[in-house]
Order: sequence, then C-alpha cells, then structure tokens
Amino acid sequence: MTLTEIRPDAVADRTIAGRSPWQLAWARIRSDRVALVSGIVVVLLCLLALAAPLISAWNGHDPDEQFRDTGITDEGLPVGPNGEFWFGTDRLGRDLFIRVLYGARVSLLVGVVATGVAALIGVVIGLLAGYYGGVIDTILSRLMDVVLSFPYLIFAIAVVSIAGPSLTATIGVISFYSWAAIARVVRGQTLSLKEREYVEAARSMGAGDARIMFVDILPNLLAPVIVLTTLLVPAAIVFESTLSYLGLGIVPPTPSWGNLLSEAQGFYRVAYWYLGFPAASLLITTLAFNLVGDGIRDAIDPRMERLFSRRRRRTRRRTRPAAAPASGSSDAAPH
Repeated sequence: MTLTEIRPDAVADRTIAGRSPWQLAWARIRSDRVALVSGIVVVLLCLLALAAPLISAWNGHDPDEQFRDTGITDEGLPVGPNGEFWFGTDRLGRDLFIRVLYGARVSLLVGVVATGVAALIGVVIGLLAGYYGGVIDTILSRLMDVVLSFPYLIFAIAVVSIAGPSLTATIGVISFYSWAAIARVVRGQTLSLKEREYVEAARSMGAGDARIMFVDILPNLLAPVIVLTTLLVPAAIVFESTLSYLGLGIVPPTPSWGNLLSEAQGFYRVAYWYLGFPAASLLITTLAFNLVGDGIRDAIDPRMERLFSRRRRRTRRRTRPAAAPASGSSDAAPH
C-alpha cells in the first residue's frame, strides 16, 4: 500500500478519551499499593464494627456479660486468649474480643461524625471569611485563632463538668477543636479562587453570593477538604480515646478503646492481652486512616509527592559517603 492509498480518516478511528482530574486521581490511587491496602483495612474495620451485634449473637457472648467460671482464673486474674475467648477476658471476666468490636463502633462513630460536623462548620466559616473579607474575615479569623490556641483538656474538663461525660459531649468537644483547621484551609483557598475569571463572569451575570460560594467556588475546594478530613478522622479517634482514658468521654460499662486501656493499666504485667489488643486496634486504625489520607493527598496533588521525592533523593545524595580513591590513581602522592 502506497502513501496515497491511506485513508485520511483511518487514524480518526482511534480516539483519545479525555479524563477528568478525579479520574486521574483514582488511577493514581489504584497504583498506590500502600493506600489500597490501608483502604481495605479501613473497610474491614468498619465492617467488623457494624457486624459487632451479629458476631456477639453468633459467639453467644454479650459485651457486658461476666463469665465468672470460665473467664477468671482461680487467682482472680483475666483468662488469656483461647478457643472460647479469642482476645482473652478483662478483669470482670468479660469477652475482650466482643468488647473491642463494640469499642470500634464507638470510636469510629465519634471519629466520622465529629469530623463530618467539623468539616461542615469549617467549610461554611472558611467560605464566608475568604469571600467577604474585611471585617467579617477579621472577626472569623480571630475566632479561629482563639479556638486553636485554647487548651484542649481544659475545655474538655469544663464541658464534662457542666454536661457530664457522654457521647454527645465527646463529639461536641472534638468538633469544636477540629473545625478551625478546616476553616483556615478553606479561607486561604477562597481568597485565591474568588479572583478567578469564572467567578467574575458569574458575578457579572447577576449570580448571588450564595450561588458563587457554593456552586462556583466550593467544588474547587473539595480536593483539599477531602484530604484534610481524611487526616482528621484518626486524630478524632485518638482524641476520643484520650478523653475516655481520662474518664471524660464514654462512660463505662459502654466499651471504648480509651476506657479499655484505662481499665487494663493495672494488669499489663500479668495479662498482656488486656492492654495489647485495644492498643493494637487503636494503632492499626489510626495508621490505616493516615496512610489512606496520604495516598489521597498524593493522588490529588502529585506535584507535592514528586517534590518530597526529589528532596529525599537530594538528601541521600548529599549524605552518601564519598568513594575512596583507587590505589593506582594519578592523584596518589608521589613516593
């Protein structure tokens, strides 16, 4: 076949399909094995937490049921892991595996709900501060500074002393301390986006402020908000565990990873499982959420990941020891 016999539309049969930034981000996440494995771990933890009542019914062990005969030794100590109690028992002879699963329900619920409330408040306040500017921006920015500078434990103790320790008070305290970080990021991005051409075009067409903020600006803020929200979930879980450990969060006998750790502090020398399994559950959960958040961040903004990789390569190159000169080289000193 000669060149003149090639049809001009032969190449047109192979079209190039464009992909949106979200499709590119999803493709990068699928190529990140660490993020994928961490995401699978997060999904499994959520499924186990949701299925805790079913597992309890199948196992025949209620989270508050005390097994005085089989769950406590003759010396009055917890029983170690065995065929009946997979994670052993606690000081009252209760099944630690079931209590850890129910504790996961509380910790994940507090982490997700508190972070969701904080994200909603932070996005709204950040949009208002960045879009309107002036006095509104000054007042809302100083409010963010006050929230971020206020001592966390003092505020938690004050709330608990007034309202009493409860699930609602725990979510309120964590949300109060999380929204300011999201609001700062949204405010900074809004200050930059409100000067873009498409915002000016929407304003010239008579669009109202609410439509511009939530239809034109907010979709362009979703990427950093999603990344920050993903990274705030493990922080909220740790906050809840800290409050429960100090007696300011979830009230026993409702199991929480924090109060399980608090109950086990006097038994860690004779019953390692009592402290080990709740601590391992907390560690694995927070680590998995953090790795998922890092993977989403690198997928949405790959330039940042390349920047850190380039810096790491430069650091290794500078710290690499210089090779020793060869014995027969021309640089050797003459005899």
